[in-house]
Amino acid sequence: MGPYFSIGLDTLNCDQLAGPAVAGRRITIHGRVLDGDGQPVPDALIETWQADAQGKYAHPEDGPQSAGRAGFTGFGRIPTDRDGCFRFSTIEPGPVPGPDGTTQAPHILVSVFMRGLLNRLVTRIYFPGNPHNGKDFVLSLVDPARRSTLIAKPAPPDEGAFEWNVILQGEDETVFFDC
Repeated sequence: MGPYFSIGLDTLNCDQLAGPAVAGRRITIHGRVLDGDGQPVPDALIETWQADAQGKYAHPEDGPQSAGRAGFTGFGRIPTDRDGCFRFSTIEPGPVPGPDGTTQAPHILVSVFMRGLLNRLVTRIYFPGNPHNGKDFVLSLVDPARRSTLIAKPAPPDEGAFEWNVILQGEDETVFFDC
């Protein structure tokens, strides 16, 4: 991917996913992208996609009222800094429909782009203590010992702040999905 994120794509960066008029619990997620040696990846790019607090995506397939809703796109593009850090603000998503009439736990879809990768890495961020987590079909596919890599951790003292890191390799490697 090279250094081109900062050359031609800066104008597409967006770390505020929900405007002030959007209903829902305000949250901030921060973290780092780290390589297999625990070193920061200074030129990664995180893209996010999520539903709103009612579990609706800003997409015509979720109804005409959801597409282009004032102040909410559900999409973010956040570059890492020289220390591999990223941060974005949004609203906590609601549960969304799953396969066969099931409900998926609230989550944020994440794609990671960086040098040396020909294809993006795909993962999810879930929220701690959510009652839907235990029935989420994607989480149920993940080895219970590795599920914690997908669940954000509360980051006190700020209410609504979470930490979630992307570990590319090694013992605590983030779970990535084949898509």
